[in-house]
Amino acid sequence: MSTTEFATLPRRQQESLTMPEIIKSLRKLGGRALTKKVREDILVRDNVIPEEFITHKVVSQQSGKSYYPFAYIFNFSVANLDFAGFLTRPRRGEVELTKLGRDYDLNQLDVQRDIYRKADPQWKERRTQKLAKRQLTESTETDENMVEDDPADDWRSTLQTALMAISPAKFELFARRLVQAMGVDLDEKIGVKLSGDGGLDGFGYLTTDDFRTARVAIQAKRWSSMVPSPEIDKFRGAMDKYNAEFGIFVTTSDFSRDAIRAARTGTRVITLINGERLIDLVAKYELYVKPVVTYELEDFFKEVD
Repeated sequence: MSTTEFATLPRRQQESLTMPEIIKSLRKLGGRALTKKVREDILVRDNVIPEEFITHKVVSQQSGKSYYPFAYIFNFSVANLDFAGFLTRPRRGEVELTKLGRDYDLNQLDVQRDIYRKADPQWKERRTQKLAKRQLTESTETDENMVEDDPADDWRSTLQTALMAISPAKFELFARRLVQAMGVDLDEKIGVKLSGDGGLDGFGYLTTDDFRTARVAIQAKRWSSMVPSPEIDKFRGAMDKYNAEFGIFVTTSDFSRDAIRAARTGTRVITLINGERLIDLVAKYELYVKPVVTYELEDFFKEVD
């Protein structure tokens, strides 16, 4: 199915195609995983959801923020599976298959009968509760409000916008600083020039706990489009020039399915860091960001006495 065909399907049909893929990914990942790991697995696997649709990003006309339309489809699909008893959400950002989700024969799955018949009444009840709690009219309550994003994640969109605004040269500098924080001892000559670096954006040495040292090559692409497989092949060729045992490819966007396969092919696997993982690493190493502790009031304080 093409991206255009999938994008023009009614949302309910998009969810119907997405929900079995979520179950398949969770089974592959051991039955429990972070939701972002599930989305990544769906992107990598051959399935009915086009990779271009999964990675397509648009800017909201109302808020001006960028978002992935597939993220809404995915979130609603997870909620439907939760309501229908196929999975649970043990904690924020994580999902786990129930016995039903582990054992159900997906070849016999009837989405309307097995999922929507159970999920629809719960959606209706949830909408009613939200409307009563917030005293909103139906005209101002959108379906997107039913699956809320964590307000603490707003900074991710801000950071992604900031990364796209810096120059390519500055992004390469940023990527080198990142891998240095990850434990790579950078070479002061290789990959630090804008030209004549053999196609590398950085090079260094990683010493493990057993005191083995490996040569690490770094590639950085500040792109908005997906990185295709030929870029992986070019990077591998640049790695050969300096006998690099490992490669780290950093991008602000994402990698195509063919690029991911190419990175895993051969004796030297290339580590891929896409936009989402890049933001995770920025938070982990507090790279040019500062954590801010805040608190969100629970419903106790919002109830009308």
